[in-house]
Amino acid sequence: MADDSTGGSSWADARESGAVSLPHHAASSSHLRRSEMIAGYLFLLPNFLGFLVFSLLPIVAAFALTLTDWNLVKAPQFVALDNYRQMLNDQLFWQTAWNSVYYTIGAVPIGIFIAFCLSLILNRKMRGIIFFRTVYFLPQVTLTVAIAIVWAWIYNPQVGLINYLLSLIGISGPNWLGSTTWAMPAIIIMGNWKGIGGAMLIFLAGLQGIPEEYHEAAKIDGANAIDRIRFITVPLISPVTFFVLVTSLIGAMQGFDQFYVMTNGGPAFATTTIVMYIYLNGFSYFRMGYAATLAATLFLAIFVFTIVQWRVARSWVYGFEG
Repeated sequence: MADDSTGGSSWADARESGAVSLPHHAASSSHLRRSEMIAGYLFLLPNFLGFLVFSLLPIVAAFALTLTDWNLVKAPQFVALDNYRQMLNDQLFWQTAWNSVYYTIGAVPIGIFIAFCLSLILNRKMRGIIFFRTVYFLPQVTLTVAIAIVWAWIYNPQVGLINYLLSLIGISGPNWLGSTTWAMPAIIIMGNWKGIGGAMLIFLAGLQGIPEEYHEAAKIDGANAIDRIRFITVPLISPVTFFVLVTSLIGAMQGFDQFYVMTNGGPAFATTTIVMYIYLNGFSYFRMGYAATLAATLFLAIFVFTIVQWRVARSWVYGFEG
């Protein structure tokens, strides 16, 4: 026993002193892991630098700009929280915020429902299905400005297509884009027509990922088409629905180009969104500090709302509790 103890101690001392080394393959494996880790960080470095330069630093600079008064000509002047106090007392800010919420509530649920229904129709094997999928998706890849110009003509109260069709059945159509009542619903219709194609394509991809055996088993058990959609399709594509919901809400809250082209925010600021109000303050009124404050507020609102959606959706989408 004494000899064994002495021998073990001598081997440990020799290993610490370097007289005994690890096997060659173990040292090579450790060196390979280190090299792979360094290579991985080097591959990530360009993306990290891009994020740092084009995302993180501008965000930090924008939040710093909210504490200043800057007209793009003179040097920024530090005003602490004055811009935030002004925003809370700005009635036009609250109106534009409500306009953005109005557009989001009006456009997103209806758009998602129609996109889901279209995906069910187009998830079939029939002649010409690729053509119909392309037709429905084309507005998604068309410039919003071009679509807005066309729809502005469609809504024209004198020569527009909609009022002409209404006149054929004895109805006098309203001044769509010139009415504080009808302007926002008109833009919601146009926005859904343009954006439904993208959501439809995502839903279609989700539907094609559902194994056909589930539907066949449900048919054997006597489930009709409505039951199969309700108890098989809808639960299995809930992650897809959640993704479409989140991205659609974020996109709707950032609506700008269709409002700028079709109504320029009018009439009487009825279609001025929060993003358009940011643009006006920054590049028309030259109040860049106040515009940055509005932008920071919108960013925080969207961020918090997205986190809330994730927390709420954890149970019904992914089955997590809490």
